[in-house]
Amino acid sequence: MAIKTDDPARGQFGSSFGFIMAAAGSAVGLGNIWRFPYLTSENGGGAFVFVYILCVLLIGLPLLFNEISLGRVSRKNPIGAIRETGGNRFWQLAGVLCVMVCFFVLSYYSVIAGWTLGYIFTEIFNVPVEFKEFQKTPMYVIPLTFVFILMTIGIVLGGVSGGIEKASTILMPLLLIIVIFIAGRSVTLEGAGAGIDYYLNPDFSKINSKVVLQALGQAFFSMSVGWGLMITFGSYLPKNGNIIASSGWIAGMDTTVALLGGLMVFPAMFALLPGKDPSTSGPALVFEVLPMVFDAMPGGNIIGGLFFFLLMIAALTSTISMLEVPVAYLIDERKWSRKKAAWIIGLAAMLLSIPSALSSIEGNAFNSITLSFLGNTKVGFFDIMDFIFGTVAVIFICLMLSLYTGWAKKLSVFADEISIGAPIFKGGFRTVWMFFIKWVCPIVIAIVLLDLLGVFGEAQKGH
Repeated sequence: MAIKTDDPARGQFGSSFGFIMAAAGSAVGLGNIWRFPYLTSENGGGAFVFVYILCVLLIGLPLLFNEISLGRVSRKNPIGAIRETGGNRFWQLAGVLCVMVCFFVLSYYSVIAGWTLGYIFTEIFNVPVEFKEFQKTPMYVIPLTFVFILMTIGIVLGGVSGGIEKASTILMPLLLIIVIFIAGRSVTLEGAGAGIDYYLNPDFSKINSKVVLQALGQAFFSMSVGWGLMITFGSYLPKNGNIIASSGWIAGMDTTVALLGGLMVFPAMFALLPGKDPSTSGPALVFEVLPMVFDAMPGGNIIGGLFFFLLMIAALTSTISMLEVPVAYLIDERKWSRKKAAWIIGLAAMLLSIPSALSSIEGNAFNSITLSFLGNTKVGFFDIMDFIFGTVAVIFICLMLSLYTGWAKKLSVFADEISIGAPIFKGGFRTVWMFFIKWVCPIVIAIVLLDLLGVFGEAQKGH
């Protein structure tokens, strides 16, 4: 398998720290702070947290090693990585899906990110706003979405080292500081103990197949495996970079932010809204319930503004990498300039974000459009996009990539790549990873995919 040497025109990260911050930034997103708390509340509190941590260690980390090694050994975008390592057109389909997933998810994910921009101001200036009404007001939502995508374009225009790495090394530490501050304020409220107990004291009797599968699904989404993000960032990682240590830091930061996300939400909720059942709030937990929590805190408008600023940073560190994947493809394969690629993909994402922004408004076609597939019925353009690209496609890509490296190619090539700069990766460690990529990960991912499609009865909710 002949691999080309580095192409200086592509750019690369200046340091392992920059790579870790950028890759952790792509992993840490709304899934950690918006999605993780409500999934925890719907799946038994502490029991879900326990299973989630196991899923990250046993499935998420092996897949992370796999994607970063594929990126670094090839020095290419997801499509080029598979082609460069000898994959035929069938296997290159996984790379094509990676580019598509990043583009389509960027379009609707930016709508949620736009909500966070709006809520920064409503909290700081204490403007009362009903979330359902806010969602249904295009004159707010669409401009906020556009502003957010423009912010993303601006950073990606700066390149790998000057834009993505520089922004990530500022934004990620800032994000961690704000998370720790708000979680610290939450757990010190009078009556917070009940929320901490609900969140961190697992009731193992609540663990069932649904909890395990939801935790697995969250581990995929949270770790950013199956998106091509880690392949692309791996292609910018210097050869002497330690993939094992970097992956450990990425997984550790990602899981820490998710766990702190719960500590921001549940102690404050139990302390300040004692009659509120967290399991009934669903995806609106952050935008409906938390502003009520902040209102009940001394100085709550400042803490609320900080919280939504934090959400905005988490979203931005993810959308940077979502935009970078199709941009890297156009630079590598079509020889476009970074400026041309970033602007064209970014503007196209803006246009595609409009149907997702309008899908909250009853009475229009984007709100009522319906997709029924193997027991899953999704209503609304936003939910359909999320189901196809943010859920099914991501899990399918994870399956294809583990089969590609584990079965279609010599897995030892990728194990050798991981061992460069990581002397710890030998003997039993190396053997266990190869066993997981070849057998455990494909079987587990296939079960999650079949469950998601309703093969085992009632279909899971997905993303």
